[in-house]
Amino acid sequence: MTRIEIRLPDELAQRAKSAGLLSDTAIQDLLEDAIRRQAGRRLLEVAERIHAAGIPPMSMEEIDAEVKACRAERRTRRQTMPGGGADRS
Repeated sequence: MTRIEIRLPDELAQRAKSAGLLSDTAIQDLLEDAIRRQAGRRLLEVAERIHAAGIPPMSMEEIDAEVKACRAERRTRRQTMPGGGADRS
């Protein structure tokens, strides 16, 4: 477990404490929510770039084939690594 220390303006810290937002669980929830929102923004940015580039959408069959190809490549890489290589995805 990682321990962090943050510095907040007193007024903000007091409001956050009053709202119950300074507990370990509340901060974990806030961080996880922020990470999800950030991932959503990145996804939308990529979708905009794909649209702007005029790339046609993929069918579910094409997506499925790409996923299977990536998984097969990962398996092959893992099998050729010394010690079997742990999959970290």
